[in-house]
Amino acid sequence: MSIAACSLLLASCGLYNKYDRPEVVADGIVRDPVAPNGVLQSTDTASFGNLPWRQLFTDPQLQAIIEQGLEKNPDLLNAALNVQIVNEALKCARLAFLPSVVFSPQGTITKFSDNPSTKSYQLPLTASWNVDLFGNLLNAKRSAQMQLIATQDYQTAVKCNIVSGIANLYYTLLMLDRQMEIVSDMEQLTKDTWDKMKFMHENRIGYRSTAVQSAEAAYYSVQAKKVDLVRQIREMENSLSLLIGQPAQTIQRGKLADQSLPSTFATGVSIDLLNNRADVHAAEMALAQCFYDVQQARSRFYPSITLTGTGAFTNNNGLVNPGKMLWSAVASLVQPIFQHGQIVAGLKVAQMQYEQKFNTWQNTVLKAGNEVSNALVSYNSSAEKGELDSKRVAVLLKNVEDTKKLMESSSNTTYLEVISAQSNLLNAEIDEVTDQFNKMQAVVNLYQALGGGAK
Repeated sequence: MSIAACSLLLASCGLYNKYDRPEVVADGIVRDPVAPNGVLQSTDTASFGNLPWRQLFTDPQLQAIIEQGLEKNPDLLNAALNVQIVNEALKCARLAFLPSVVFSPQGTITKFSDNPSTKSYQLPLTASWNVDLFGNLLNAKRSAQMQLIATQDYQTAVKCNIVSGIANLYYTLLMLDRQMEIVSDMEQLTKDTWDKMKFMHENRIGYRSTAVQSAEAAYYSVQAKKVDLVRQIREMENSLSLLIGQPAQTIQRGKLADQSLPSTFATGVSIDLLNNRADVHAAEMALAQCFYDVQQARSRFYPSITLTGTGAFTNNNGLVNPGKMLWSAVASLVQPIFQHGQIVAGLKVAQMQYEQKFNTWQNTVLKAGNEVSNALVSYNSSAEKGELDSKRVAVLLKNVEDTKKLMESSSNTTYLEVISAQSNLLNAEIDEVTDQFNKMQAVVNLYQALGGGAK
């Protein structure tokens, strides 16, 4: 009867309750990328966000670079060590339920005046067990479990960031390579224009030296762009080398035109799908850890019960020879009454930390939805802009050809029109490549925002 009453009392105090997810705002957190006031509906939450990275990034050279990064990146190596450290702490929390056993042999030789010396010895073995009647050790263990899960989530988040970071740097290199090809072609085109203007200045009346100078300046301007691109390529290679844990060097890579990424995505994101995001799950596990810390702080208001048993082989200060076994058992109960408000303050602090972690979790969920919304709108706008820039490039290619023909056949077309047409074409082609890159980057960012890199 007394045991049942005690169990009922403990249940009512909530010291053994398990963490239960509180309500958090998760509906409507992803904005429709097209409709001004629309919200994506959760109709499919299991496709794109659950793709393993090898199925998304199919370029063999990119896959090899990612694998090297996952093997050698120092941040990921340290994250794995953090998991091992916290796992050891969890082992300690589990072992706290077992009795502690201490063996402390002692020997003494005593001599008083001319009397013969007295030899005494003890070989005690002491076992002490803290009876976890009020959930102090249990909640400490559960808190350590939540900390371990949160640390594993951090490791997953680091992995996701590394995969996405490598992909973004790799695609940036492909974009710069393509821009280098365009600038190299434009360099030859402006050189041909300069040569033609020099020839026409020397052989046709009415062509002034200023036309030749402008063409020459346009040629040097394109060369300057080429120098900038060489610098940017070198910097991207250095950054990517650092990310995958190797000295700065040339990165072997494919072509921008050969890349293939998904173009359709799941229309909707729920809190369950956002759980694929390691930071969202880690934030909730930190909340759960604080929940058990509150429970542990409550348990400090209740008595602590300790059972201690000792068995010692001793000669009782030389009185018994040979020695004999001495047994003792002690049970102690410590009930805190007044501790300068420390227990009350500890509970209040734990409760406020729980509220802080809830606010952090809520903000992490909203942030995740915000990042998904941004990635979707970035993809849609880049795709739309890319189509327009493709049409613009086609028009300007024809414009350059027609302007050059008119310049050669008619005095009504000036050198400025030719240089302007070439400059517009160069900018349009670079913009078109940038649009392609932005689409690819948006896919990578969406994959990261949905936590797909965790797979």
